Amino acid sequence: MMQKLSIDAIIKKINNEETFHAVSNDYSFTIKIEEYLPYACAAIHDGHQFRKDLWDNCLHTEYERWYEEDPETKRMVDSQPIVIAGCDSRFEYDLNRAPENAVFDTAWGKELWKEPLPIHQKQLSLEKHANFYKVVKALVSKLQEMYPNVIVYDMHSYNWRRWDREVPTWNLGTSNIDNDRFGLEVETWRKALSSIQLPYGIKQTAAINDTFQGNGYFLKYITANFKNTLVLATEIAKIYCNEYTQIIYPEVVDAVSHQLGPLLKTHAENFSKS
Repeated sequence: MMQKLSIDAIIKKINNEETFHAVSNDYSFTIKIEEYLPYACAAIHDGHQFRKDLWDNCLHTEYERWYEEDPETKRMVDSQPIVIAGCDSRFEYDLNRAPENAVFDTAWGKELWKEPLPIHQKQLSLEKHANFYKVVKALVSKLQEMYPNVIVYDMHSYNWRRWDREVPTWNLGTSNIDNDRFGLEVETWRKALSSIQLPYGIKQTAAINDTFQGNGYFLKYITANFKNTLVLATEIAKIYCNEYTQIIYPEVVDAVSHQLGPLLKTHAENFSKS
């Protein structure tokens, strides 16, 4: 059963190696730990919440915000034993950017606010960002304390129709990890993703550093602070929805979820033995 917990309470449970399912007391993220295993999944851009005190000042529509988020990425990995996911929109604060850049002034070439964001509103967003990373630090610290090697699957999606060339269904961003050390694990994961069977003849393609290179702060933060933890920035093209009409295809999401689960487990188990 899910609980509402403070940041301190969540961290205490992690430090005590307790299993639990919780939402933070400000409803900014969820975390589930069913078992302390050497891998975790994250869906930091899954959230769509947007604080009401920001509504009137925001120039972007609800659809424009949704378009740049990563809907359904939590659901794709929700069966896994350790999952942490954002609830808030990246337009409030972006968990994949460093604190100094996490609150946007402009977003994708368009001004975000009618009037400059007041300091107190920006600070509230940055406090949420900081609290999330306190929990990430506690979680990865605990896993690395328990296991010699840890892997974090950093799940994202991207708008494939905005590209003017053919792009892969799956993309791995690896430019900020140790490829000499982890190259085999990267290629094994790419091959596993390319095996996923999708409805309607959707291509089973997976590439490395094709559309994105893995430059996100989440990956960089963990990589810089935990030398024995590999983060795999894993992006799926939004073939599971209509980017322009905001319609989700649940049968495609379900196909991804059911096949991704066993692949994650097998890949993580093999990595922990390497």
